[in-house]
Amino acid sequence: MKKDILICGVGGQGTVLASKLIAASAMEEGYTAHSAETIGMAQRGGPVTSHVRIGEDAYSPLIPLGGADLLIAFEPSEAVRNLRYLKKDGFVIVNSVPVKPTSLGSSESYDGRAEIAYIRSRCSCLVVDSEQLCAPFGSTRFFNVAVLGAAVGSGRLGLQETTVVHTIRTVVPERFREKNLAAFEEGKKIGENSHANQ
Repeated sequence: MKKDILICGVGGQGTVLASKLIAASAMEEGYTAHSAETIGMAQRGGPVTSHVRIGEDAYSPLIPLGGADLLIAFEPSEAVRNLRYLKKDGFVIVNSVPVKPTSLGSSESYDGRAEIAYIRSRCSCLVVDSEQLCAPFGSTRFFNVAVLGAAVGSGRLGLQETTVVHTIRTVVPERFREKNLAAFEEGKKIGENSHANQ
């Protein structure tokens, strides 16, 4: 398998953990995997982009522009900012709930709707509401694992559900494990529904 996955969001959303879970799951299945993070500002609210490259042809850890098969965006404006990495036939999974990044001025209003409309007009996508999805778990901090479930359920991640679940059980601290597994399962249902409707 060859798969290039770009994960983007803002500091504090758990994008780095999501990339590590994907890379670890790929290696568990016997694939070569590289991952790298580019961090705009080392603080909450600063943009964070993680590159995950799976397969023998991934010589560099950074995905070239127009090379990503899948873009997983934790935040709408960050999705738009990183669309240039997406292949022509690539797929986007994007959180509809905005988190105003530090790259936007303090006087600018921002609700994410225009960004979501733009993404829908440019590519195939699955839009996920993190607040709705994570409400049963009491925090949107579980979205990073829930969105992996959506990626698995949609068939776009290219990794086996059992492998990703095993990696979550191995990597996530025990006190958070069961809620993360439940969030993954809820995300998977959303991904499966989107896949069935394509």
